[in-house]
Amino acid sequence: MKSWFKTFAAICAIIPFAQCAVVPGNNAASAAEPVAAAATATTDADPALWVVKDADTTIYLFGTVHVLKPGLGWFDEAVKDAFDKSDQLMLEIVLPDDQMEVANTMMPLAIDQSGKTLSSRLDPEQLKAYEAAMASVGLPAAQFDKFEPWFPAVTLSILPLTKLGYDPEQGAEKQLTRLAKSAGKPVAGLETLGEQLGFFDTLPETQQIAFLNSVVKDLDKLGPQLDKMVMLWAKGDPDGLATAMNESMAATPELAKTLLWDRNARWAGQIKERMDQPGTVFIAVGAGHLAGQHSVQDYLKERGLTVKRVEY
Repeated sequence: MKSWFKTFAAICAIIPFAQCAVVPGNNAASAAEPVAAAATATTDADPALWVVKDADTTIYLFGTVHVLKPGLGWFDEAVKDAFDKSDQLMLEIVLPDDQMEVANTMMPLAIDQSGKTLSSRLDPEQLKAYEAAMASVGLPAAQFDKFEPWFPAVTLSILPLTKLGYDPEQGAEKQLTRLAKSAGKPVAGLETLGEQLGFFDTLPETQQIAFLNSVVKDLDKLGPQLDKMVMLWAKGDPDGLATAMNESMAATPELAKTLLWDRNARWAGQIKERMDQPGTVFIAVGAGHLAGQHSVQDYLKERGLTVKRVEY
């Protein structure tokens, strides 16, 4: 089960909808509000950056973490230069500004349409631990009883991040989106929100329950695990990220295939097609997609494209 928890820590770096947790009910929503951050000194960060080129097209590949703490200075040097040169920003998805629009997409997938309750899926010991975990973050477990197991698992893991100092507004995609809009650059997505949510919705029930139980069991370890991954990202160490993120998913190959490998292959196909159009594009996707085996770079090489790391 431990691998499932590590997998969720990795989700914060590979799934953009981790930037927003839709919590049913007004009372629970306050649990997601970020704590006010004290002024902090800026720490230099140099995340990895790659480039693919032909005669008239340049595509930059930048790995991101979707939630970050304030004080990391990563938008400078080669990253800023590549962004400034680009005509367009492409993200995994373009998140709606309206949380109601997010909820309208998420809720039909998250609610169990069969009417089966979450509490009926858990044995007494699992249910007791789940209810205690939900109470620890200020959420009434009964409020989530009509949902599929993946939804409370994701929600339960996202909400405590704000208490650990992580701010979705500091996430790389949010910052890049603001910068693109300010500069008049168009912003597009490789996928839709519904597609990303569907990756979880289509998991077999046994895997969803294992996911939830593991999150409950190791909730207190989420902060240290994410801290480690952010440190590796800031150092520009994709090999270290591959060890911390992708290898932790080796015990759950079905999830790794769904969340990483299949998507990487599809994106490589989209990038290959985009190379037929002139221009410069800055593509920012979760750092796990650009690390380890079956990375986007690997699939691009299979398609005859040369991917080079930008040294800076």
